[in-house]
Amino acid sequence: MKAKRIYSQRLRNENRSNLLIPRLTFSTIALGTIVILSGCYATYTQQDAVANRGASNQEVEAIQVTGTRNKQEAIEAKRMRFAQPMADMSVASLSMPNMEQDINPSYTEKYNHLEENGVVQTLIQPVSTFSIDVDTGSYSNVRRMLNQGYLPPKDAIRVEEFVNYFDYQYKASVDSKHPFAIDTQVATSPWNKNRLLMRVGLQAKSVDTHDHKAGPKNLVFLLDVSGSMNAPNKLPLVKKALTMLTKQLSEDDSVAIVVYAGASGVVLEPTAGNQQIKIERALSQLSAGGSTNGAQGIELAYKLAQQSFNQNGINRVILATDGDFNVGMVDHEQLVSLIEAQREKGIQLTTLGFGQGNYNDHLMEQLANKGDGNYAYIDTLNEARKVLVHQLDATLNAVAKDVKIQVEFNPNLVAEYRLIGYENRALANEDFNNDRVDAGEVGAGHRVTAFYELVMTGGDRYSEPLRYRPAQTDINEGQTEPNTTELAFVKLRYKPIDGNTSLLMSQAIEHKDIGEFTNQSDDFQFATSVVAFAQKLKNSKFVDGLDYPTIIELANQHKGQDDYGYRAEFVSLVRMAETLSSFSVSQNKNENSATKELVRTSH
Repeated sequence: MKAKRIYSQRLRNENRSNLLIPRLTFSTIALGTIVILSGCYATYTQQDAVANRGASNQEVEAIQVTGTRNKQEAIEAKRMRFAQPMADMSVASLSMPNMEQDINPSYTEKYNHLEENGVVQTLIQPVSTFSIDVDTGSYSNVRRMLNQGYLPPKDAIRVEEFVNYFDYQYKASVDSKHPFAIDTQVATSPWNKNRLLMRVGLQAKSVDTHDHKAGPKNLVFLLDVSGSMNAPNKLPLVKKALTMLTKQLSEDDSVAIVVYAGASGVVLEPTAGNQQIKIERALSQLSAGGSTNGAQGIELAYKLAQQSFNQNGINRVILATDGDFNVGMVDHEQLVSLIEAQREKGIQLTTLGFGQGNYNDHLMEQLANKGDGNYAYIDTLNEARKVLVHQLDATLNAVAKDVKIQVEFNPNLVAEYRLIGYENRALANEDFNNDRVDAGEVGAGHRVTAFYELVMTGGDRYSEPLRYRPAQTDINEGQTEPNTTELAFVKLRYKPIDGNTSLLMSQAIEHKDIGEFTNQSDDFQFATSVVAFAQKLKNSKFVDGLDYPTIIELANQHKGQDDYGYRAEFVSLVRMAETLSSFSVSQNKNENSATKELVRTSH
């Protein structure tokens, strides 16, 4: 104990207490429970600096190592590090920290930095356009971090992937012409009564409807078996997850397996889906080792998919990896071009992320986007069951492609608006009618949700009103008076899965549709709690007055139907985030010294 006091004193003398990682360890003895708080260094290594300087500025390689991008993010790194799990330490075994063991080298995960959507004045820009997104990887990845005891980096949080993780009961399509219906709802905001929340939802038809039967599946599993996958939550989990998927297949389906490490190879030639023993044997024999050369594996996987191409079925490569491409000339532009070319030939790409430490979230999300597929992060067997069993049709069977949403707000009623999330799905307004512009796909039974925050004219504005109003032009023919009945007009454009010409859907949102938040459905109020939580984790300036207890109460009271317990689990995650936030060491008085220390040690 004396040695430990001397060690702690030395840390304080070096003015490095701002870099300590709080550790909470509980040891139960006969007289009660003792809580021990100990600390250790978390230094910024030379490897971190080299990795950060090597990141490309090009769009397809715009990968930033969170925590080392700039001075602000240096503070974020310190906040992330504080709760990394540590081996249990009993009273009897209390000793000086092991410096080699306690230095945390794992925070080299790669996330794309995007500025949060800002507030738009309707008089200046009344139209908002974006591509839909059905990915859920951000939510399950952040869940992994919270369950392991640390707060996520801001760039890991994509609000739309949080809210789209959950199912909602939206109205189904009754029009056989379209594969989904538009569902809208508007209510007062729970975190600002002087503003509104507007939800735009889509509900796709399921495969049991007569016009969207699931076709035969031609699947190629592309599996990373490099050394970086040698961990219980990587390759072993991959094998169990894909075994679950194959049990859903029939004799009409086909499965092939390609692996890659330093070199790539075919483990299983295209095999009928009902040959379970053969498929499972091929999966069970896989082991991890070597470096990663994913580009070679992708080329081989696409060749197999072409060999077994089914004109009337689903043709898809399923990539399972931690995204750590670290050998050879890894040209991401060339990789993306290959995926886009195969997409045009009718072969989609789904990416399944696994593991931590060297995880490349940005690349995984980007490749799925370019491959007309979806991106999920698998952190547990429960998540594998959700994505690859319960939602298999939504994961693999697309019912519409290039789905875009455009909302025009009425400046006579709406002074300002803000799209919450979808930062990396933004489109130029002219892209809405351009069928050459790629957008997101919707799977059978999928639900898509987007939220806007609105400020009404005369309401609690974010910005000062304009002194000079823009000239009103292009007024609708026959309109002699300002329209004060419609709040907004929603347009949706999509292509049928087997067509290249888009179709248009539209729906007006009436001013009379605005309701009190407390009178809204459980689905609306729960989804609002998810949107609030994601913004809170990102430290968004737009929810400054919102606290964790309010989010917990809102979610807990409106879980509604929760067959698989996903909503109850969400409440637990919010509680965990509240606990971790209370132990945050990023105090204002320490930020300057922590930043200087991290910058100094990087040179």
